[in-house]
Amino acid sequence: MMSLIIAYIGKKGCVMAADKRRVAYFGDKDNIELLESQLYDGSITTDEELHEKAAQCNVSIKISDDATKISTVGDSVMGEVKNTSSFETKRRRIYGTTNGYQIIELLGSKITKRDVGDKAIILFGNKFSKTEAERLISQRWKSTQSLKYMGDIFVEILEEVSLKTPTLGNEFDVLIKQPPFDVKKAQQHIDVTIDRDIKVLNKFRVKLQEDLLEKSRVIELANKIINEGEIGKIISVDDNLLQVELNKNTQAFDYNWKKLASPGDKVVMFTESKDVKIGDKVVIANEVLCLDRNKTPLSCDIILCNL
Repeated sequence: MMSLIIAYIGKKGCVMAADKRRVAYFGDKDNIELLESQLYDGSITTDEELHEKAAQCNVSIKISDDATKISTVGDSVMGEVKNTSSFETKRRRIYGTTNGYQIIELLGSKITKRDVGDKAIILFGNKFSKTEAERLISQRWKSTQSLKYMGDIFVEILEEVSLKTPTLGNEFDVLIKQPPFDVKKAQQHIDVTIDRDIKVLNKFRVKLQEDLLEKSRVIELANKIINEGEIGKIISVDDNLLQVELNKNTQAFDYNWKKLASPGDKVVMFTESKDVKIGDKVVIANEVLCLDRNKTPLSCDIILCNL
């Protein structure tokens, strides 16, 4: 897990701090898992070592420090870590406010587990980073500290842990919320916040699925673009404007991949030649739209694809 989130929730409010690191892996799944196991047990201590180990495992990596892992949501702070596979995204979230928190686990947009409490210090991260952070918290924590001071301590801890593992970078966020909630009001607020967030997440997932399906459709259609073969025949000539009836295997789309014509429908094409006759076959030869009879070039504002 390429994250460390530290949260305090209590009667003073909620303060949460997190790193901003993310690492993208490219390569064989087994090799990636081998690299991750060494990364998360603390065997790899620097970015340089991570790059070296990745090369040894034949895995390409991209490191960045621009991920937003905590955010304010209404009168609460939300922290999230996630694990994305080819088929689904697993998320673990903490929502914290004055006198209350909830930890939820999500598979897609469905809650699979929920824990509730009113005060705690909570850590999200891999085993190595959490162990290091817990040790440092036990040394420095004082319940009399202000939320601002707690946030400063959390950042210091993140900085120290980042020196021992490349699962953390050197950029951090800190957020504080301290509304005047009692325990009951805190949980009511978090319940409403989570319900709203899940609805937004579900809408986002539906939109993402629609976008992926549309992208898949576009790729499929792009693979059907005709580069060679018969298109149809001319059924009308009006100066340089031609009407072409598509054959049984040809369809037409605009440049946004909206379908304009099916097999047997008519489309408009243009020519600069006067040597055009009704009944002439229209073809694409050597990726050029033209007449089959004399190779007179034609033009059109559509994409021609096989059925």
